Amino acid sequence: MLNAFALTIIFVVVVTVVAAFVRGRRKDKCLKDFSGSLLTLQDTAGKLIWGRLRVESTGIELVYGSPHKDNEGHDETSYILYKQEYPILKALIRYHDELDDEARKRREIELEKTYHPSTLRRLRRKIRNFVNTFRNSVIEIVNLFVGQVKKTGPGGRILVGQDKHVSQLQQELGPASGTAYEPLLEPHIGKKVVLEILEDKKIIEYPCILKEYTAEFIEVMDTNYRIKEDEPVRKADLIVPRKYGIIRHLGE
Repeated sequence: MLNAFALTIIFVVVVTVVAAFVRGRRKDKCLKDFSGSLLTLQDTAGKLIWGRLRVESTGIELVYGSPHKDNEGHDETSYILYKQEYPILKALIRYHDELDDEARKRREIELEKTYHPSTLRRLRRKIRNFVNTFRNSVIEIVNLFVGQVKKTGPGGRILVGQDKHVSQLQQELGPASGTAYEPLLEPHIGKKVVLEILEDKKIIEYPCILKEYTAEFIEVMDTNYRIKEDEPVRKADLIVPRKYGIIRHLGE
């Protein structure tokens, strides 16, 4: 029989490996949809960054088309926003008039698939939602089991000393895994909706097509958008944090 120390070491190693594996492969679905596209990043301070999007599990990077000199004369070729900095992100904007012919064709194909999803696409989405819901249920069961073992089981003394690692695994595999099933939004995927965005304490409405949502973001297509009121509107696709934007109405 393995002693308590050996079991503790094995537990720590397993938790660390599983957490690292999941963390290294998890990317937000909305952000992944815009990966490789030329975008404008708008932050809460009004700063605008333009570049081609690269998405990783730990954040995003906008790669400039050419080197840019900052105010101090340094050459910069990209802008990195780490995941913990997402609260300053107000919108990712993909303007249609900035897309090349190939990107425009890909977007039109994706729009058609979103607006008129095939039976297979609907089935894949249902399976994904089922898997996510099932996984979250399993995590809740594991949480309850671990809690009971800590109180009454013979392995409780070992687990009590591993609270940090247990919590880490729960966070990595739990509901915040990039996609949060939302029963109110799910029936409206691929349909015309109205997105409300909070702008300087005012609510602005944007008719659009709901493409995707995750725990952190909402992705919409085919809307008229402008950053400032004195600017002309431009056709665009958007990713907005759910902190600043919500789907308020079903459109027609």
